Amino acid sequence: MPNFAFLLLKEHPYGREMLEQLTSSGFLPKVIISEDSDVGDEEREKFLKRIEGRPVASTIANQVEKLASNGFKIAHFTVEKHDSESIMPIIEHLDLDLIVFGGTRIIRGDVLDFPRDGVLNSHPGLLPECRGSASPAWSVYHDIPIGSSTHFCDNGIDTGELLLKRQIGVMRGMTYEDLCYHTLVLSGTLMREALEAYSKDEWGEMRRPQGDSDHPTFRNASDEVLQVVRKKLADQTYLHYVD
Repeated sequence: MPNFAFLLLKEHPYGREMLEQLTSSGFLPKVIISEDSDVGDEEREKFLKRIEGRPVASTIANQVEKLASNGFKIAHFTVEKHDSESIMPIIEHLDLDLIVFGGTRIIRGDVLDFPRDGVLNSHPGLLPECRGSASPAWSVYHDIPIGSSTHFCDNGIDTGELLLKRQIGVMRGMTYEDLCYHTLVLSGTLMREALEAYSKDEWGEMRRPQGDSDHPTFRNASDEVLQVVRKKLADQTYLHYVD
């Protein structure tokens, strides 16, 4: 089992889902580091809106408490910002194989070079086809297949080497919220599978460069873009339905 630290914006639904999947499979982080910030609040509410009406995994606080009641005590720290200055004093004494991002801001610097075998992120979009923010929206907008990817983190935005990527089957009648929810859950599943592969020493045959993309690195989708996305889904004109 890898020794890893788990980072997320405070109670981000993305991280809550991922942590629940990891710990349910026996992958217990040495430490959890949450960022409590205005950025974290904004991102959390944004994701909750995107998956509105869909189930959300238990809070990090409740998950940590439940694990402790079963004899697995995990240290949980809160910082004002996920940067090297705040993170390194917490992890520098730990013999970490990995750091896992469960919904964070862009993090650069010493943190990326610290763990022995790298820093992993799961992205709710296919890479390299759809980098950046609001991937399900931009995927529909540009008729890109929809899915999630697990990759190593470097100093770019969603540009590090790939471990896993998988499409979701988009059915007619699915909404934007459905797509956001399914990519969120799949992101957690791919991270769990990545750690399972690590424990079997299979990364050497899986790790590969992303290649180039025909699209830019996307910023958050505007209301005008979301209107187009919702209309394409309602009219069923998106090009990658499976039914």
